[in-house]
Amino acid sequence: MSAMALEQTHVEWWRHAVIYQVYPRSFADADGDGVGDLAGITSRLPYLRDLGVDAVWISPFYRSPQKDHGYDVSDYCDIDPLFGTLEDADTLLATAHDLGIKVVVDLVPNHSSDQHAWFQEALAAGPGSPERARYLFRDGRGEDGAEPPNNWLSVFGGSAWDRVPDGQWYLHLFDSSQPDFDWRNPEVGDMFEEVLRFWLDRGVDGFRVDVAHGLFKEESLRDQVVPEGERQRGGADVNEQKSMVERTHRDEPMWDQPEVHEVYRRWHKVLEEYDGDRMTVAEAWTQTPESMARFVRDDEMSQSFNFTWLLASWSATAFADVITSTFEALQDVHADPTWVLSNHDVVRHVTRYGGGAQGLARARAATLTMLALPGSAYLYQGEELGLEQVDVPEDDRTDPTWLRTRDTDAPEIGRDGCRVPIPWSGSEPPYGFGPGTGQPWLPQPAGWGSLSVEAQEADPASTLAFYRRALAARRTLLGGPGTVEILGDHGLGEDVLALRRGDLTVLLNCGSSPVPLPEGEVVVASGELGAGDRELPGDTAVWLR
Repeated sequence: MSAMALEQTHVEWWRHAVIYQVYPRSFADADGDGVGDLAGITSRLPYLRDLGVDAVWISPFYRSPQKDHGYDVSDYCDIDPLFGTLEDADTLLATAHDLGIKVVVDLVPNHSSDQHAWFQEALAAGPGSPERARYLFRDGRGEDGAEPPNNWLSVFGGSAWDRVPDGQWYLHLFDSSQPDFDWRNPEVGDMFEEVLRFWLDRGVDGFRVDVAHGLFKEESLRDQVVPEGERQRGGADVNEQKSMVERTHRDEPMWDQPEVHEVYRRWHKVLEEYDGDRMTVAEAWTQTPESMARFVRDDEMSQSFNFTWLLASWSATAFADVITSTFEALQDVHADPTWVLSNHDVVRHVTRYGGGAQGLARARAATLTMLALPGSAYLYQGEELGLEQVDVPEDDRTDPTWLRTRDTDAPEIGRDGCRVPIPWSGSEPPYGFGPGTGQPWLPQPAGWGSLSVEAQEADPASTLAFYRRALAARRTLLGGPGTVEILGDHGLGEDVLALRRGDLTVLLNCGSSPVPLPEGEVVVASGELGAGDRELPGDTAVWLR
C-alpha cells in the first residue's frame, strides 16, 4: 500500500502534538474540598512536562451550577468559584507557557445553563420576545399545546423538550438544565465571538468545541423519522459508543446541519488575527469520515476528533481500516488526523479491551501504535497510570445521564466511572489528590495505591514509565508530520498490523500467539518481548529501527 501523508508547508504546533486532557474536578485539589481546581492543575504542570506532552486541554471551568459538571455554563467569561478565580486561570496559563505547554480550553456553544442571564431573561420576557429568540422556544402540539413540539429525544434520556409555566416548550438536546441556543439568531454568534476574543486575549492557545456538530438544527424542527422496528435514540449518543457505520443513514435533523460550517469559518478568521497558531478541535460525532472531514477544511477548524480509532474493535484489520479511511477522508481537505482512545465521556480503554492484565496489555499496545501515526494524539488523565473504569456505587453517581434514566426501564450507568479523581500518592483515599482526608467528590476504589504516580515512578516497568519512554521516543524520532505506510505483505499473519514511518517499523500483534520479530533495533515496546527480544507476544506492540 502506498504511503499516506498530507503535504504541508508551514507546520503549526498542533499538527503533531500530544495533548493531555484534564478533567478539572478530578485532576488535583489544592484547597482540600475534595474537588479539583485550577490551582491544583497549576501545581501538577511540571508532572505533565516530565510526562512529555505538548499541550493540555482543560474541560470547562466556567461559572456554572454544575448540573453537568461545568458543561452547563452560566457565564462564559468567569471562573466558577469551585475551581478558583480569573487570576488563577491567568497563573495557570503563564505557568504552562513557561514550561513549554500550550493550553486548550473547552468551549460549549450548543447550549447554556438555564441559569445563564439570557435564559433567565427569556423566561421573564415571555413568548414572541427577542429574549426568547436566542433559544429554541416553540409552542406545543395537541390539545392546549400539551405535547412536545416534536419527537426528539435528549442524549441524556427522555424528551428533548421541557415546558415552562406560560405553556411554551424549550429544546434541550442534553439535560433540561441545558437549553439549546438558536444559532439562526445573529446575537448568538456575536456573543460567542466576544467569548473567543476574551480567552484569546488572555493567552489561550486553542479551543476544544463541545458538540461542534449540533449548533444548527433543521429549521423546520420536524420529527425525526424512525424506521419501523427500530428504537429511537437521541442522535449522536456518545454513551452508547456506536460506530459511525451503525449510525450511517440514520435520520438526524438535530445534528450536522450544513449551516454550522459558517460558524467555524467565522471563528477561523478570528483566530487568524492572533499570533501563535491558535487552534480549534471539534467534538463532532458525525456519521461518516467524510462528514467529519468537512469540519477541517482549510478555512474552518484545525482538527476534529477521530472517534473511529476509539471505537475500533481489537483487530489488526479494524485498525488498518481506520488508518486507511481516516487518511482518505482527510486527503482532499489537506488536514491532519487526530487519534484518541479515552476521554471523559467514554469507558476507559483498559476496561473496553477486557480489563485486568489483558486489558492493560492491549491498552498499552494500542497507545504505542497510535503514537506512531502522523497527526495529533490526545491522552486522557489517568490513562498513563493504566486506570480502569470504576464501578461507582449508585448512591454516589452524579452524571445527569444516570439521574435522568435511573428510574426507567433502560437506565444508563452514566460516565462517572471514567471521572474518578486520579491517585497521586499514598495507600488510601484520597491518594494525594488533595490535602483533605477521606473520599473526594467521587469515591476512589481501594487498592489504587499501587497505581499512584508515586508508586509508578519507582517502577521502571510501570505504565507511567512506559508512557514516558514512548512519548520521549515519539518526540525524538517523529518530530513532525510525516507519512505512514501499511505493510500488507509482512508475512506475520492476519493478526499483526505492520506500519512503516520513515526508518521506523511498527508492529501490533492483536492475536494470542507470538510472532518472530524482523531485524531491527528495539526502540520501545508496550510489554515484555520474548526469545531474547526477537519475538512479539500477543497483545503487544513494538517500534523497530
